[in-house]
Amino acid sequence: MNVISFFSGCGGLDLGFERAGFKVLWANDNAQSISRTYRKNFPSTTLSIKDIKQIEISEIPTNIDGIIGGPPCQSWSNAGKGLGFNDPRGEVFKTFIEILDKIKPKFFVAENVKGIMAARNKEAFDEICQLFDSIGYDLNVECLNAADYDVPQSRERVFFVGFRKDLKISYVFPQRCNMVRTVREAIEDINKDAVRAGEKTSINAHEYWVGGYSYIFMSRNRVLDWDSPAFTIQASGRQTSIHPSVPKMKKIEKDVYEFAKGYENQYRRLTARECARIQTFPDSFQFIYTNLNDVYKMIGNAVPVNLAYHIARSIKSAFIK
Repeated sequence: MNVISFFSGCGGLDLGFERAGFKVLWANDNAQSISRTYRKNFPSTTLSIKDIKQIEISEIPTNIDGIIGGPPCQSWSNAGKGLGFNDPRGEVFKTFIEILDKIKPKFFVAENVKGIMAARNKEAFDEICQLFDSIGYDLNVECLNAADYDVPQSRERVFFVGFRKDLKISYVFPQRCNMVRTVREAIEDINKDAVRAGEKTSINAHEYWVGGYSYIFMSRNRVLDWDSPAFTIQASGRQTSIHPSVPKMKKIEKDVYEFAKGYENQYRRLTARECARIQTFPDSFQFIYTNLNDVYKMIGNAVPVNLAYHIARSIKSAFIK
């Protein structure tokens, strides 16, 4: 089955769909800092770096089965300003729906943050659901935790999965996996190879951000646990979690933590490659960059590959029934 991808980023969602047997014919993301990484890892996919609002339908393959993508989440996130459709980044969700309406593929997948279902965004969320219905799609919406789908990370994201009404598809989101994956199995074997930002490394992107810690960062324990899933991978080097090789941070008072005495100089953030592994990117996936924070950003914004794979397989199964 053939799909096209919008807001592709470095390709986490796309890679998951490829693994499930889909072919990504064409992709779009206007972030220049990501384009080299995408092209390196998806040489058979045509990549457009235009703003989605500037793309003509004639530029997009229409002989496809599905459209997948993750519209920008900052408009809906808890960390953002919560402007929703009043933010230009929120408006492009409507552009995604307009393109879907013009092409009318068999199915679509749209991923976003949990905050899009928050009470403050109820009006916008209801409008999104109504728009999908009005252009002829049966809609399924679920908030999934990546930790339930073979990903060593707690990461809740909302998935909109729709099928054209005339197909009368009965869809069920993928069942949770029985085994919980841990930080240890994801990154322990490359711990000794990590280097500070700017130093040479034999493993692509296996360097860690160096810099101060904000008061927000120090407001809770940021040290990962070896034998549990990781905290949500952030799209920022500065906000990246601390490697689990050191003691947990100690609470001093409400919203104030400190590093364990005697270990202060041993705390380090996860490397970009460690973040990529926790997002279930394979080591063969190469990140092309000049600015280390660009790598953290593209990894943190990606859909975990294994979660995308399970979504893709569930869609394939829906067509087989």
